[in-house]
Amino acid sequence: MTLDLSGITTKAALHTLFKNQLGFPEWYGPSWDAFFDCIIAIVELPDQLVLINWQKFDQSCPKDMGILRQVIQDYEAERPGKRIVLA
Repeated sequence: MTLDLSGITTKAALHTLFKNQLGFPEWYGPSWDAFFDCIIAIVELPDQLVLINWQKFDQSCPKDMGILRQVIQDYEAERPGKRIVLA
């Protein structure tokens, strides 16, 4: 599965994209803890989730991009054989 982050320049917009495209529950809010909880325990992600065109988000929200990178590492440690790729 591939998610296109073109035009995503805020944390709220990124989390809205995740919620809509990954099937997160209605109560999901824009937080990294909620994101991690959802990808570990609520939804089943494909074996590989590819995020493309993420560079603009990185430029606009470098702190959140750093958190996302850490979440990706933590996810891969929790879910061997599954990956989230920044392409």
